[in-house]
Amino acid sequence: MGTQTPAATSGLRETKKQETRQLISDHATRLFITQGFEQTTIAEIAAAARVAKKTVTNYFPRKEDLALDHQEQFAASLADAVAARRPGESALAALRRAFGEAVAAQDPVAGFSGQRFARMVADSPTLSACLRGLHDQREDHLARALAEITGAQPDDVTVQTAAGLLGTVERVLFHRIQMLTLAGHSNDQIARTIAADATRAFDLLEPALSDYATA
Repeated sequence: MGTQTPAATSGLRETKKQETRQLISDHATRLFITQGFEQTTIAEIAAAARVAKKTVTNYFPRKEDLALDHQEQFAASLADAVAARRPGESALAALRRAFGEAVAAQDPVAGFSGQRFARMVADSPTLSACLRGLHDQREDHLARALAEITGAQPDDVTVQTAAGLLGTVERVLFHRIQMLTLAGHSNDQIARTIAADATRAFDLLEPALSDYATA
């Protein structure tokens, strides 16, 4: 049998790293849900995953990174939706369409996290603050995208106001999904309710932003 090529060795190493990362994440989530985020230590997570504490922090520099995955995807989601708008579609229309698709898919990035996970976040001051920060990051990314599209400066008042209005609607709808989840509604029930709520919420912005940042 021949020796493995450098590419094969690198591929195996990357696969092993992904498996270790997932193992740590799975054990961390289980502990956070059963005993609370604030109460769980990195040492406990390392012991459960049978790795060193340093291994945990190498993969996840912050403890909240273990609980809230998809952070980069979440922060970029609104800007990405606007960048992918269709010909003749405004930023508002693109975000409305993208949100509808996310609700239909019951996407965790839209807020469909499951009751136990939503409770874990709601009961943790650290995670709640981190989530608010992610919403702020998402709005900042959106403002930069809108500025690039319209040829304005990122600190332009129109850009900032539009990003603020669009970001607020998305934030309100995310929060409503979380509240309905905590109240015990099924994802299917939430999807039906939030689809109607989203129509009303986005409609409020139509008079001001229906033609703004149109492709």
